[in-house]
Amino acid sequence: MTQTPHIMDTASSQYITASSPYRVHLCSKCPGDTAYYCVSCPCDLCPQCKENHVKDLQTIDHDVVLHRDKINYIPTQEICVRHPSHVYTKYCEPCRVPVCDSCFEDQLHRFRSFLYGQGQHEILDLQTAYKTKRQQHRGTIHTIRSEALFYRPVLLTGIKADVKTCHTELSRLQSEMLTKAQNLKDLIDDVVYDLLNNVFCDFDFKHRCKKQKIEMIRHIGRLRRYEHRYVQPAFTFSALQFLSFTKTALPQIHLTLHTSQLSMTESLNKEDVMESLSAIQITERGNRRVGNQCLLKLTSGAELHQSLTLTGVGRCYHISCVTSDRVWVSDRNNLMLTDTTGVPLHRVEDSLSGVGSHTVNSESELIYIDRNYNINKLSKDMKTTTTFIERTDSTWGPQCVYWSPSTGDLLVGMYNYDTNTGKVTRYNQSGQLTQTIQNNNTGQGLYRIPLYITENNNGDVVVSDYSVISVSGAVVVTERGGRHRFSYTGHPSGSRLLPCGICTDPLSHILVCDGRTKTVQMINKDGQFLSHLLTTSQEMGRPLGLSYDVNTHRLWVGSWFNNKVCVYRYITRQDALTDQHTPRPDEDAMSSSTPAV
Repeated sequence: MTQTPHIMDTASSQYITASSPYRVHLCSKCPGDTAYYCVSCPCDLCPQCKENHVKDLQTIDHDVVLHRDKINYIPTQEICVRHPSHVYTKYCEPCRVPVCDSCFEDQLHRFRSFLYGQGQHEILDLQTAYKTKRQQHRGTIHTIRSEALFYRPVLLTGIKADVKTCHTELSRLQSEMLTKAQNLKDLIDDVVYDLLNNVFCDFDFKHRCKKQKIEMIRHIGRLRRYEHRYVQPAFTFSALQFLSFTKTALPQIHLTLHTSQLSMTESLNKEDVMESLSAIQITERGNRRVGNQCLLKLTSGAELHQSLTLTGVGRCYHISCVTSDRVWVSDRNNLMLTDTTGVPLHRVEDSLSGVGSHTVNSESELIYIDRNYNINKLSKDMKTTTTFIERTDSTWGPQCVYWSPSTGDLLVGMYNYDTNTGKVTRYNQSGQLTQTIQNNNTGQGLYRIPLYITENNNGDVVVSDYSVISVSGAVVVTERGGRHRFSYTGHPSGSRLLPCGICTDPLSHILVCDGRTKTVQMINKDGQFLSHLLTTSQEMGRPLGLSYDVNTHRLWVGSWFNNKVCVYRYITRQDALTDQHTPRPDEDAMSSSTPAV
């Protein structure tokens, strides 16, 4: 028996037999078999390279699909459960089940159709339904691929380490809990004993005295009737006088009860009970999380990822990220939504010109200051605008806003035009004022003109504050409670700071645009200067607006001089967690010539 001769076309990875040719799809990055396709690149990916592709911060927002989706082909044909001789070809949207050709005549399916109504009984093509459902869950799929799968090895490492020590640690904690529980039980038993013997017993004695008094009154009444009936008036013995005296004197007797209020015995310490009860803390348990310091690290410098020229704005005063490919950008007269191509998608007509006058909440709703100094909210579909906070004090006007992802509160930087002073106010999700930060620990004013405002990971309120008198300013940082922590006034060399756009990153660094040196300076959460992240460049000119996208870890920087926005990346993921696939030497050789099969 002779074997079928075959040859291989190396350039096209195509094997040709004597009977029919066929092509082997290889990964674009290694000799592995293709299983996925990146629509954004585009390129073919094997399972290992796909994992690295969606974890890498440079390609974290790429759209990776199964290779079969590239050619719009669903190879699996499932047999219909109700009609084994047919396969599923359609999808019933109201019933949310696949159907075959015979299902249209099925009584159960027709009854469901009657329940939903003929107008809602929509039958879709199976491929169309698959694409629609996948698009609906694209965000969840992307989160699982780029975040959950990346966190998993870190979480597993921590869990394996905890398994070795948790038994000993839990045994110790359990012993302490039992000891404290027994002490608390003893204290409570003493309190109960004291109540029963020193308090409630007195209440019972008083009750018994009242009961005896009533019985005595009744008994005297019976004696009085007996005396009137049987004692002769000529009797010299004054029994009637004695009984009358007893009857009239008895109600005047006041019972003196030797009762004590709720007092503890000398052997019982009330403070011990209170201390034991107050020491009990019930905390809400959440999922195990990993600190950003374990997942992220700084790169050697900021790397330009993308540069785009916007249409419809002259400068880029402020930027608010919505998604990885959509941001709100404002200049002196305009506020518009744009994508990564720079084309305007939506424009807000009544927005306040200037600095950090807008932000985006967790629902992707735009919160902005209008020209009447009211704070409005624009719905996600950009069809409904509502007044979130109405201006009621004409002496104070909002200058900048920031929505807090950690608390859901809205931080507002306010300016008083009469006194040339500023303050920071906090509003809850209902628009109610909950906090005002205005003075430092000595009673002096903290702010002049709050231009931009943000929040750090530790809850600090960070404000880019400007002074008209000195034509300079500072980064003013206060705790969440309002206590002043520090004010950063510039580089340690002594140059004054002209603060503009400001933001924080997942490593708790504070980034601020300095209009005087035309740089973006990085300081830590305690106010120490770290580096000049960005310096004057031909592309940017003078950086003005800043926004950090926590989903893709990219920094959006707007220019003062033109309508350009540059996207940089200076934070990457830990090398040990990326699981980068490095081809072996023999794999490099295989990439040029694959052995025949």
